Amino acid sequence: MTTVETHMTYSNSYTINQEEVYMTQEDDWDRDLLLDPAWEKQQRKTFTAWCNSHLRKAGTQIDNIEEDFRNGLKLMLLLEVISGERLPKPDKGKMRFHKIANVNKALDFICSKGVKLVSIGAEEIVDGNAKMTLGMIWTIILRFAIQDISVEETSAKEGLLLWCQRKTAPYRNVNVQNFHISWKDGLALCALIHRHRPDLIDYAKLRKDDPIGNLNTAFEVAEKFLDIPKMLDAEDIVNTPKPDEKAIMTYVSCFYHAFAGAEQAETAANRICKVLAVNQENEKLMEEYEKLASELLEWIRRTTPWLENRAAEQTMRAMQQKLEDFRDYRRIHKPPRVQEKCQLEINFNTLQTKLRLSNRPAFMPSEGKMVSDIANAWKGLEQVEKGYEEWLLTEIRRLERLDHLAEKFKQKCSMHESWTGGKEDLLSQKDFESASLMEIRALMRKHEAFESDLAAHQDRVEQIAAIAQELNELDYHDAATVNARCQGICDQWDNLGTLTQKRRDALERVEKLWETIDQLYLEFAKRAAPFNNWMDGAMEDLQDMFIVHSIEEIQSLITAHDQFKATLPEADKERMATMGIHSEILKIAQTYGIKLSGINPYTNLSPQDISTKWDTVKHLVPLRDQMLQEEVARQQANIIGPWIQTKMEEISHVSVDIAGSLEEQMNSLKQYEQNIINYKSNIDKLEGDHQLSQESLIFDNKHTNYTMEHVRVGWEQLLTTIARTINEVENQILTRDAKGISQEQLNEFRASFNHFDRKRNGMMDPDDFRACLISMGYDLGEVEFARIMTLVDANNTGVVTFQAFIDFMTRETAETDTAEQVMASFKILASDKNYITVDELRRELPPDQAEYCISRMTRYIGADGSTGALDYISFSSALYGESDL
Repeated sequence: MTTVETHMTYSNSYTINQEEVYMTQEDDWDRDLLLDPAWEKQQRKTFTAWCNSHLRKAGTQIDNIEEDFRNGLKLMLLLEVISGERLPKPDKGKMRFHKIANVNKALDFICSKGVKLVSIGAEEIVDGNAKMTLGMIWTIILRFAIQDISVEETSAKEGLLLWCQRKTAPYRNVNVQNFHISWKDGLALCALIHRHRPDLIDYAKLRKDDPIGNLNTAFEVAEKFLDIPKMLDAEDIVNTPKPDEKAIMTYVSCFYHAFAGAEQAETAANRICKVLAVNQENEKLMEEYEKLASELLEWIRRTTPWLENRAAEQTMRAMQQKLEDFRDYRRIHKPPRVQEKCQLEINFNTLQTKLRLSNRPAFMPSEGKMVSDIANAWKGLEQVEKGYEEWLLTEIRRLERLDHLAEKFKQKCSMHESWTGGKEDLLSQKDFESASLMEIRALMRKHEAFESDLAAHQDRVEQIAAIAQELNELDYHDAATVNARCQGICDQWDNLGTLTQKRRDALERVEKLWETIDQLYLEFAKRAAPFNNWMDGAMEDLQDMFIVHSIEEIQSLITAHDQFKATLPEADKERMATMGIHSEILKIAQTYGIKLSGINPYTNLSPQDISTKWDTVKHLVPLRDQMLQEEVARQQANIIGPWIQTKMEEISHVSVDIAGSLEEQMNSLKQYEQNIINYKSNIDKLEGDHQLSQESLIFDNKHTNYTMEHVRVGWEQLLTTIARTINEVENQILTRDAKGISQEQLNEFRASFNHFDRKRNGMMDPDDFRACLISMGYDLGEVEFARIMTLVDANNTGVVTFQAFIDFMTRETAETDTAEQVMASFKILASDKNYITVDELRRELPPDQAEYCISRMTRYIGADGSTGALDYISFSSALYGESDL
């Protein structure tokens, strides 16, 4: 025999066998047929009072529980009263077998209600067996007063205990853990009454050390105001170490049934709390959207004038600072705003989904704060941004060109002034008047070499004049200084030409007097001077700064450099020939014992000068090669663009092609998102290369169709697309969970949508959508189909997305709270009145939601209203965007 199966061993045919959860407590009749005398006394009183509380409805009662049920008549009457059903007609005789027959009819009725009777028969009841009679009455109480109690998925005894715990939880000195000692001090009973009828008991004045007073207070109030008869004695409960559990349960169950209406009100309050919680959360999301939208629009409003400012700077440093500020804007200030814009769209979609799922009207942001308004403002910002960048780069090109020309002008002027230094004094000398024959010849040849050098420098003077003219045309800020210096050089050049001609005339006059000439020195001077000038020009070109704006210009420089390198073998021959002349001089001097002065009378150039410059030229050639190749490397950017396009195409089909549950789809999309985030380092590297290219003034690249702007826009679109796709799947999960849609139903919806999505782009045109609905059993006329299209394509885009299709199908198959249901719940709280009071709201609802209702309900204007009456009917309609019902 276990505690789960309570039974009593007696003779005869009927037994009590209760295999219910509420019978898990020990059974007091299962101990050698003996009951604790105190428990038996409490049971007699409690069960007798309980039976009389029902029998008095039929105009009768019992005085002795084991005697008055012996003939079975009042037992049958009791069962009829508590069940509301008619039992078979009782036998009228007074013989023992008539009484047994009547008791058997009562026991048969108990068995018909699903109660298994073990070891109890009609004879024991007829014989007045007190313990068997108490056991039978307890079974009736369990079946008709306790078994049907249900609280939060628990029933019978556990349900009644949980109900007591919940109702008494807020009260001090009350901790209900069982149905015996937890009730001895009377506070638990008083708390139950105060919870439902605070006007009957002043709980604050009760004392834990006065259990008899507390119990009698509860008994008297329950009997007087709640129609619950006194079933227990306070002294018996207090003086018994462990009061009888069944007596306590029987009495407490009367409170449960008495307050059943209050339970219904609590259920209604819970429904209202749920609806109000959803409404509060939606309002919070709306406020957050408005705030985020306002901040983003304000940032766009502040940023646009800065980007529209086209005030040019005079110096490259100032323009470079503008460009750096713009890059900081792109790298630091704009990315968080891009994320805010994306999050704003996601929040808006999530809010609309929640409103749709809770049967609320769609959210309409304030004027000028729609998603489309923000998108238009953002588009305008990007257009201004693009124009500002183009203007910056154009200005930098202009200033860079000016700075380059100015530097080149200074460099050429310095070289020219260095070359012309002392030339006027040299040409003005009269040294030939006192020179020897050899010296005259040397002076003549030297002058001829100077004329050759002078002619070679003519190009440099012309270049200086051309650069000065271009600087003036480009509005160089220091043009006055340039013009003054250029004019000085031109005047000096004219003077050099005049002096040169005068000296030649003078030397020619005396040349006839001097006939001997050293041909070798002269030939060396003639060869060395132009070769030296060529090397000067070569070194100048090899060290010249280059500015390129495209790959074509770089390739042009490389081609010119290759052509220059092709001339080096011929130049080396010239060098060898020139050096050969000097070798011939040394050979002749050695052969004929001529003592040379070591100075060529026709030129200041020595063989060492030629060798040194030649080594310098050979050293500069590979350095020039390296610089050009590094510049070419900066123009490579042909990998990232196709990768972004590929990912965009994959994501555009991912929500259609991915199979499995929504959670599996979400995991796949998260992996896509992580892969994209991991690729960010490549974008950063390309940004760095692009910055280096711009700093080198390379702005065009024929080797790729992708500009950095294309890559940036593509990257932003890629991040937005994956975030939007993840949000769509999250909304589908939210729809599925809120509507109770199974995974099989979602798969069926997905299969139907994919079948009619003929373009495989995640959208159906109206004709395909109509065919899909017909295939799913819809009988569509033109008017009905037009109505459905207004639901799934509210913006008249001409297509139906999968999210809109899911929303429509779930709206057709699911059920949500309605305004009528909320009104009915408020009506329960208001005790069937057409209005509700502030006190009723604060008593039945949590504080925050009660205040929420009070602040939003309008005053009730009906004739039956009272002071402070509130209109819950219009409030319920407003929650769902409906007019007053």
